[in-house]
Amino acid sequence: MTEVISVRFRGGCKNYYFDPKGLRVKMGDQVVVETAQGPEFATCTEGNHEVADTAIVSPLCAVLRMATENDRRVVEYNKKKESEAFDICEKKIADHGLEMKLVNVSASFDGNKIIFYFTADGRVDFRELVRDLASVFRARIELRQIGVRDEAKMIGGLGICGRPFCCSQFLDSFMPVSIKMAKTQNLSLNPTKISGTCGRLMCCLKYEQNAYEDAVKRMPKAESFVQTPDGPGNVKSVDLLRETVKVSLDSAPEPLKCYHNCEICVLRNGKGSREGIEIPERPARYVEEHEEETFEMTPVLSTPFYMDTQMEDAPVREKMGEESGDGKPRRRHRGGRRRGGKSGAGKSGEQPQAAQEKKSDVKEGKKPRPLKQQPKQQGPKQQPKAENKAAEGGDGGEAKRRRRPHHRGGCRRNKGGEGGSAPKAE
Repeated sequence: MTEVISVRFRGGCKNYYFDPKGLRVKMGDQVVVETAQGPEFATCTEGNHEVADTAIVSPLCAVLRMATENDRRVVEYNKKKESEAFDICEKKIADHGLEMKLVNVSASFDGNKIIFYFTADGRVDFRELVRDLASVFRARIELRQIGVRDEAKMIGGLGICGRPFCCSQFLDSFMPVSIKMAKTQNLSLNPTKISGTCGRLMCCLKYEQNAYEDAVKRMPKAESFVQTPDGPGNVKSVDLLRETVKVSLDSAPEPLKCYHNCEICVLRNGKGSREGIEIPERPARYVEEHEEETFEMTPVLSTPFYMDTQMEDAPVREKMGEESGDGKPRRRHRGGRRRGGKSGAGKSGEQPQAAQEKKSDVKEGKKPRPLKQQPKQQGPKQQPKAENKAAEGGDGGEAKRRRRPHHRGGCRRNKGGEGGSAPKAE
């Protein structure tokens, strides 16, 4: 393992390794490094780190120093010099009548060399141009002919996708792209739709080529003879991304029906005759599996606990009786009425007795017995129970006043009311 730093030069997308020579460099720091063309100004993209020895091209160049303010002023001066050289070179090209297009000008860090990049359709004799430029700048002049892809990388711009050019943003080198990739991806072969600003095929055709090649191996070709859940038919179109096919059935050629690749059985891949092909049974329709969603349901009592007569609620009623302090169910109100209930000692009068029976069963560990609906009893039968309650009292205290029996006739206590007897005359 070797300790290196990664740097990137101005206008480039490729990272280069340099030996830090004991310097601690952070990402974003500007340094001066030694290259084959002399010292150059660069920006660090990754600080000190170790890489394998096989990833290094020997000999490894070293970092000369961290950039200073003087180095930054030299870089700004070189930029102005490049702008002036660009205008002068264009005038010289027009004077010599050369068929070439000037693209960019780059000056070295020490100012001893100036490189002119241009494009041309063929070979250009620029020997006289070099002599004129050398006499003006008093430096070493170099002219390099580049392609249209390199031109787009240097100038930059926006593609048809609305984003900056891939070549000027992150591509280290140009990838080979062919028209076969556009055919594999079922793209339009119109040059204006699959070509970039540079006039060549778009670099992004290479990004998904491996995925399309893998899908082609698993999907049937057009005009293949297949068996579907609805019967045999021929494949008319293939969607590699969705992995679906459109089939023209023998029983119903129109309209075309769409099937997933897992739903069909390929009997003949590609064009050909059906003679001798045995048609199997129809495959079952493919159903995509979904994960079962589980929900935690909170139990909700549909009826109040004191109205429920099921045996599961016996412990609930028992607990409520203990919280009340006396261990007994609710008492009846005056006049034999329960809140929200009907008058008279009917079913409501029997409920406390049933609750006591359930309590005894729970305490003894027995299985609670379901309640049976008993017939309604008459009001007078509840009189002994009221007397017993009235008889209970503290030591030495006055006995509670007995309740008057409530008759079904609905007698009124006031004199002369309906249902009562008139007072006797004295």
